[in-house]
Amino acid sequence: MLDARLIERGLQKPGKTKGGLAQAMGVRPGAVSEILSGIRQIKASEIAPIMDYLELNSVPIMGRVGAGASIEPEYEQVPPEGLGDVELPFPIAEETIAFEVSGDSMLPKYENGDIIVVYREQRHPLSSFYGEEAAVRLKTGERYLKTIERGKSPTLVNLTSFNAKPINGVKLEWIGEICVTLPRGQIERLRGKAAARSRKATKAQGPQPPEK
Repeated sequence: MLDARLIERGLQKPGKTKGGLAQAMGVRPGAVSEILSGIRQIKASEIAPIMDYLELNSVPIMGRVGAGASIEPEYEQVPPEGLGDVELPFPIAEETIAFEVSGDSMLPKYENGDIIVVYREQRHPLSSFYGEEAAVRLKTGERYLKTIERGKSPTLVNLTSFNAKPINGVKLEWIGEICVTLPRGQIERLRGKAAARSRKATKAQGPQPPEK
């Protein structure tokens, strides 16, 4: 649900201002402050321009996560800014990042090229993830998409897959709790819609004056 807290978070992004948001919404400048203070409600017709301007449904793809393949971030050929963004069909309330699935060891649930969106920070203790699938980073640096199982000691886990041998007795540095999974086909459709909206917005702005 779109609320004032989400809007405030979006306005903290570089280049985002109340004035720019008001212009995108087609309202007077003071309307944004009224929404943030609770005086004014958000209209249904304003949700899409708010999401688009503040990029509230945009999640950065920070690399790949191995479902069979072993992803070593130190050698991964990914630029510092990541592999681009993926736009969700709804605003996301928490700080999240995304990874592209690489490999087929988690078939049929996760396919090569799918995108998983995970919480940036680990929000729960290790023991609460036993039996769950998650993105994980080992103490040795490798990154995987696996099911986390209890190990021989409280600090060790076994990582299992649907179609690969388990990785036993490893320590985890980070667990990325999965909040959204986007199949590869859905990603392509979402990107097509985003491109169409961008073309429409550019056309609506009309021709720009040449730079001097």
